Amino acid sequence: KRFLKRLGVQKPKGFVVLHFEPGEAAQVDFGSGPELPDPQTGKLTRTHFFVMTLCHSRHMYAEIVWDQKVETWLRCHRNALEYFGGTVRSVIIDNLKSAITRACFRDPEVQRSYEHFAKGYGFRIEPCKPRTPLHKGRVEAGVKYVKGAFLPLRKFRHLADANHQLLEWIAGEAGNRIHGTTQEMPLRAFAEREKAALLALPEPRPEK
Repeated sequence: KRFLKRLGVQKPKGFVVLHFEPGEAAQVDFGSGPELPDPQTGKLTRTHFFVMTLCHSRHMYAEIVWDQKVETWLRCHRNALEYFGGTVRSVIIDNLKSAITRACFRDPEVQRSYEHFAKGYGFRIEPCKPRTPLHKGRVEAGVKYVKGAFLPLRKFRHLADANHQLLEWIAGEAGNRIHGTTQEMPLRAFAEREKAALLALPEPRPEK
């Protein structure tokens, strides 16, 4: 033991691969988007992209946005759930300010508008523990996939054009690829098992 300690050999950290039933959960995150012309000034401006990944099928929704404000965060959630045609039972998120006003291990404080939105759509908010990105590994992989397989291969005229191309890509190449972990096409897994397991969208839709 003393010899191994001098060599700096450490035991590998153990981890558990989480299993999610159809419709059980989604994971959400932001990534850095392309520079696009500002509609007011025409100046190239940095963007972000929102990703929501369904944990069971790995089918995802993504949208390029100008900022990460609360209003944008809520709008993207609404657009994602409308795109899927239903809602999940829980949404696993990072501790960004638009969602969590105070991050901690035991009792995080949820942003008020987001808490109201979640109640209206019937899902539970599950913040990751601080500095534990593995807890939302599915959407982390989705963010990397968009960055590596979509953004570098496209040219965009403006924000609407970028989002049109992004949704076409999700419904085409991304949705019909063989996923490296599940060895299934995300769109097929969604259509065959997850779509019917989603909770119905509220009627009428919550205002905020």
